[in-house]
Amino acid sequence: MNPTKTIAIIGGGFAGTTLARALDSRLPPDRELMLISEESYTTFNPMLPEAVGASIFPEQVVAPIRQMLSRGRFVMGRVSATDAASKSLSCSTLAGEVSIAYEHIVLAFGNRARLDLIPGLAKHALPLKTVGDAMHIRNIVLRRVARIELESDPALRRALGHFVVIGGGFSGVEVAGELVDCLKSIRRYYPRVTADELKVTILQDQPRLLLELSERLGVAAHRSLSARGVDVRTLTRAISVDDASVTLADGSRLQTSTVICTIGTRPNALVESLGLSTARGRVIVNADLSVSGSPGVWAIGDCAQVTNARDGKQAPPTAQFAVREARCLASNLAGAPTQAFSYRARGSMAAIGHMNGVADLFGIPLSGLAAWLLWRAYYLSQMPTLGRKVRIFVEWTWGMFFPTDITHLRFTRSHELAEPIRSDA
Repeated sequence: MNPTKTIAIIGGGFAGTTLARALDSRLPPDRELMLISEESYTTFNPMLPEAVGASIFPEQVVAPIRQMLSRGRFVMGRVSATDAASKSLSCSTLAGEVSIAYEHIVLAFGNRARLDLIPGLAKHALPLKTVGDAMHIRNIVLRRVARIELESDPALRRALGHFVVIGGGFSGVEVAGELVDCLKSIRRYYPRVTADELKVTILQDQPRLLLELSERLGVAAHRSLSARGVDVRTLTRAISVDDASVTLADGSRLQTSTVICTIGTRPNALVESLGLSTARGRVIVNADLSVSGSPGVWAIGDCAQVTNARDGKQAPPTAQFAVREARCLASNLAGAPTQAFSYRARGSMAAIGHMNGVADLFGIPLSGLAAWLLWRAYYLSQMPTLGRKVRIFVEWTWGMFFPTDITHLRFTRSHELAEPIRSDA
């Protein structure tokens, strides 16, 4: 790599991979592109709830980064430090610590789950930020239902079958909807578990669900979840979590063995080490997405505080805006005079269960199957390569007409076969 002509992108999420794909075909031959990510794939995080509910398989919410690049170079590693003076970064890779020089560096590494907002949350709740989180929650759900068949204490059976979701935003609503549909679908395989022993509760400390959408769609999501058996509690705040319950602000307690947390994010540790100006953990950028006072440093996606020139508001940390920010930055890095980020949102969508969704597109509200199909179509369009799109389309279509998969994948190693089964494995 030519360090004087290298653009280094840190992060393999929506923002980072979209930027890499855009630059891959636009950079002149004398410039080089490098994408650095801790994982060899990008995760379609908005689809993780569907992986939790087994509506889709985990490999259908990820895409290999190497398939997205033709000229660019991919390095799987974790950036531990950068040196603005020498324009170099330190990266932990499979070959050990390496130093990489660059001309431009783009911060696009997103954020992490934050579990210190409520006492007991870090120890007893399950976050949902990665594919591993989704698979772990799915396995926990299957194990809880299987254990109900083996227990005789009615109170314990009800606690095992009670799944509490904290947070009424996109992720919380989507997880609750997927869980209730999943439990309804798989109960046929557990004849000793009754319908009234399985319950999903969602806690939202705001007046309604999905504040990111219009009130009409928030109400529609509430009604849909309630009609399918979800206990939706608005204006309800959890104040502590332990291994057997969630304590609410009014002093009441919900007996549960499983709490899923969809609230709270914290910045990547690299943000603090860089010494850049931040606001609420996000790097403050100029109108053209460059970082003020740091020549050659840019930031996009969830880790950046971006002002939308169209309306003067802060760009929300969503996939839609991450993609548009990346395309804007691609033009700015390709050699043309830089332009301010300006984008009119097309709308928002959420899948609230199997073949059920809500959407607001250009001010037009949609709900039910139509919204869900649009949701799937959008993320299918973001998949790289035609072959991958076709394969996933066939698998998704197949899944519309057949029962939920109940396979519990433990990835047990040979040396673990003699170990006793753990209730939390």
